[in-house]
Amino acid sequence: MYLVAKRHLWGYLFILPAAVIFGLFLWTPIVKGFVYSLYHVDFMKGNAFVGFDNYVKVLRDPDIGRAVKNTLYYMFLGLVIGFWVPIVFAIAISELRRFQGFVRIAAYLPNVLPVVVLYGLWRWIFDPVGPINAVLSKLGFEPISFMTDPSWSMASLVFMETWQQFGGALLIYLAGLLSIPRDWYEAAEIDGAGVWQRIRYITLPSIKSLILLLLILQIISTSQGYQSQYAMLDGGPNKTTLTYVLLIVKYAFTSQDYGAASALGVLMFFVLGGLALVQSKLTGKEGA
Repeated sequence: MYLVAKRHLWGYLFILPAAVIFGLFLWTPIVKGFVYSLYHVDFMKGNAFVGFDNYVKVLRDPDIGRAVKNTLYYMFLGLVIGFWVPIVFAIAISELRRFQGFVRIAAYLPNVLPVVVLYGLWRWIFDPVGPINAVLSKLGFEPISFMTDPSWSMASLVFMETWQQFGGALLIYLAGLLSIPRDWYEAAEIDGAGVWQRIRYITLPSIKSLILLLLILQIISTSQGYQSQYAMLDGGPNKTTLTYVLLIVKYAFTSQDYGAASALGVLMFFVLGGLALVQSKLTGKEGA
């Protein structure tokens, strides 16, 4: 054991800074979150142990059911509206004979747009007198209240985020498509296979494991969504965009009830831990 440790000493020294940072900035907050969930946190008078009172409090809050429902709806819209977009674009770009580089750059550009600029831009686009409603008016349709109509608010945010973020997933799919041997496509073309047949029988089966991985990652990331809901609508209108993580933020920084916020975080930790285990099992089966 000593000889093995001595042999790999320099390797351990190289990973030590990353391990320290990982422990300080990831696991320390997680452990403190578990501890604070059992306390009434007061930075002035000191913390008081309350046991599971914080869990009882948050589970009795009527907003938690609404937040869970909104989060599930947000995740569903993310899959319906946004998940397939980078797949379609990646396959379309891979089939291009010219201007592939230009299209890749153009598709990724929204991903580097600062969120402050992004939110200002889409507030103008979704405005009652913005460009979308101007086009609808010219076509004879009634204007849509994207930000104030509860039936449109969450879908509008998902559409905005899809436009901004699909470029990152697009590059991952393109990397996966480039790993497919070109001989397969050439053989399929010789056999008379068209574009749709090549996509169905070669492209999609080849990136199936990648699609599954990004599907699980999107479910996990959208379950933690709150930034656009907070910045654009602050959970409104009528709490229709109040997501689970936004509820945690409001408990912590609006009500300054850090114990209850920690309890919500712990509950989410177990749910996301379960999703991570599912991802591990599924990717393990794919690898086997």
